Amino acid sequence: MTLLQAPSSPTLTFHQYCTSQPKAGLYVAEKSFIQSTLSGSCFLSSQRQVKALNFSYTCSSLSSFTAKAASNGACAPSVSGQTAESEVLKALSQIIDPDFGTDIVSCGFVKDLLVDENLGEVSFRLELTTPACPIKDMFEQKANEVVAELPWVKKVNVTMSAQPAKPIYAGQLPAGLQTISNIIAVSSCKGGVGKSTVAVNLAYTLADMGARVGIFDADVYGPSLPTMVSPENRILEMNAEKRTIIPTEYMGVKLVSFGFAGQGRAIMRGPMVSGVINQLLTTTEWGELDYLVIDMPPGTGDIQLTLCQVVPLTAAVIVTTPQKLAFIDVAKGVRMFSKLKVPCVAVVENMCHFDADGKRYYPFGRGSGSQVVQQFGIPHLFDLPIQPALSASGDSGIPEVVADPQGEVSRTFQELGVCVVQQCAKIRQQVSTAVSYDRSFKAIKVKVPDSDEEFYLHPATVRRNDRSAQSVDEWSGEQKLQYSDIPDDIEPEEIRPLGNYAVEITWPDGFNQIAPYDQLQMMERLVEVPQLTPA
Repeated sequence: MTLLQAPSSPTLTFHQYCTSQPKAGLYVAEKSFIQSTLSGSCFLSSQRQVKALNFSYTCSSLSSFTAKAASNGACAPSVSGQTAESEVLKALSQIIDPDFGTDIVSCGFVKDLLVDENLGEVSFRLELTTPACPIKDMFEQKANEVVAELPWVKKVNVTMSAQPAKPIYAGQLPAGLQTISNIIAVSSCKGGVGKSTVAVNLAYTLADMGARVGIFDADVYGPSLPTMVSPENRILEMNAEKRTIIPTEYMGVKLVSFGFAGQGRAIMRGPMVSGVINQLLTTTEWGELDYLVIDMPPGTGDIQLTLCQVVPLTAAVIVTTPQKLAFIDVAKGVRMFSKLKVPCVAVVENMCHFDADGKRYYPFGRGSGSQVVQQFGIPHLFDLPIQPALSASGDSGIPEVVADPQGEVSRTFQELGVCVVQQCAKIRQQVSTAVSYDRSFKAIKVKVPDSDEEFYLHPATVRRNDRSAQSVDEWSGEQKLQYSDIPDDIEPEEIRPLGNYAVEITWPDGFNQIAPYDQLQMMERLVEVPQLTPA
């Protein structure tokens, strides 16, 4: 066994130290522990097992980085005199986004900061992830308060805005979908459970929260949207020059349904239906939308799979009823979304009870919704009662949340809307930062969504583990890409999310590698990169 020598110079960085040691092959490493102490000086302390193929190296102790190292840039020293701008940012960093668990400065929400210290005036803009943010008023109030508490501040001007509507993976989408931030599937995989009612009322709830919203009715055989809303123009129009579809609108929400195509219900075979849905969804001029709600048809067949493959669904909302029969079909739908790596963020149990004579009755039994939550780990459950008004509003063409915005049903949908907004924001954050390249340490950092584990991979390891037909013979399974074909110092040029299940990595040789999260988790890992944090 060979001992790794501690760095002789305190200015040597951790990466330089690790890469300067004798090694054979790629490093695989386990837990590392970083401790920071003193004002402006840091030290590393670890019992680290570092393996290289058949060799083992033990780093029994790693010398501390002293104040000299800090002064040379190894660890930033404390700042004595703060500027006015830094004082404002420090004050704003007290505000924590409850969804991300991070302060709004680190989240990048603070924009256009202007400070006039002589006049005591401060102005800035808070750019949130969505205009439907349920706590935007709280953000604005707290931002005013914490900045106004600075002794030299006399006037604070805060403006609120939202990020432009854009999916994380815009370049991989059809033109009509490239300005839609979030696509929500409302599904049950069983007919008659109130899925369309939930989809329509959820969409109008999100619109009432300030979001730009569209509804796509994907049920070609039995479209419900023309009955549930009452747009003035009930026929979809075509842009002859662009050969695109112009959606109709009702109360600010854009609508597309085969029922608005002037042909009523479809009588056609499955492959033709899939083509119609593809055309309606991808060639529509949706414009900038924060949320597109898709009313999914029943089942788990061609149409559902086509939708999931054509568009990167951000999340799914599952609708069920209390009966056991409904649970059986709903469970199939949840498993389908799980295989396609689409997170299910909420369960809505419809027609679960009604109140009469001071008592609550459960005519269809109890437990289907909670059973879905418990069996599949879906975090949020919402109950919708049996209410004649909810059914009547669906037939009248005016959604219940519009007809009675203060009623019990509307309150439930408001809670559902808040849940959807928060969960979509979390998912986007997780997906956008799941895989990235750290150029300073020359390592690919991986933190798979819904996992607390964070690890690092050598770029050459990732490239050599490509399993596409270009690297592995599809018939024989023979490895076509040889170890020596990939240089050890290869670096990725770009890493882009590919739905909720993988990333697409562009390499210098022009090769685009699709790397699923599951595959990345199985690869040999590099030494974890230390995160220096003050004690």
